[in-house]
Amino acid sequence: MSDAMINLLLSAFWETLLMTFGSGALACLFGIPLGVALHVSKPGQIWQHATLNWFLGAVVNIGRSIPFIILLVAIIPFTRFIVGSSIGTLAAVVPLTVAAIPFVARLMEGALMEVPAGLTEAAQAMGATRMQIISKVLLPEALPSMLNGVIITLVTLVNYSAMAGVVGGGGLGDVGIRYGYQRFDLQVMLLVILILVVLVQVIQSAGDRLVTYVDHR
Repeated sequence: MSDAMINLLLSAFWETLLMTFGSGALACLFGIPLGVALHVSKPGQIWQHATLNWFLGAVVNIGRSIPFIILLVAIIPFTRFIVGSSIGTLAAVVPLTVAAIPFVARLMEGALMEVPAGLTEAAQAMGATRMQIISKVLLPEALPSMLNGVIITLVTLVNYSAMAGVVGGGGLGDVGIRYGYQRFDLQVMLLVILILVVLVQVIQSAGDRLVTYVDHR
């Protein structure tokens, strides 16, 4: 394999990391509060609001029902508005983030549902405010499950970032399509697959260690 191809793969690898962790961070920034809002607004919860919960649930379900490759094309005008272009690594972060936000929200909601109701009731009996219950009871108790959800999201984003290469998003997916598939270079295709598999394994292993470290239950 030539030096030029090795440099191309290295560059594509860093682009994939940028897309994965950049969109993952932004998705958590918006998705975690959305997941918390979904949970606490349910009937019987500390901030119950049936209309708000229905609306947030509908938005999340719509977001999760759209296939990523269709979303990628559908929000091109929005992507251009945000970053000034619809092509490139930075542009790919926008649809990746939009696709991941509802995914993160549902995972966070599920993590919060695992917190025993008795803990919330005990905090209420001691006079804790709703914000104190969220910050000092729900989030700390759900942290291991929430971190596990973040790891699942990052692994999913690795796969999505490869799809972004189909429309010029850069990264390993772009190299696999242009140099592996279109030029019938099996070596490049297999190498791209190997790098993606190793990346997913590293993310999952590091995530499992982190979850074990913070889980004191």
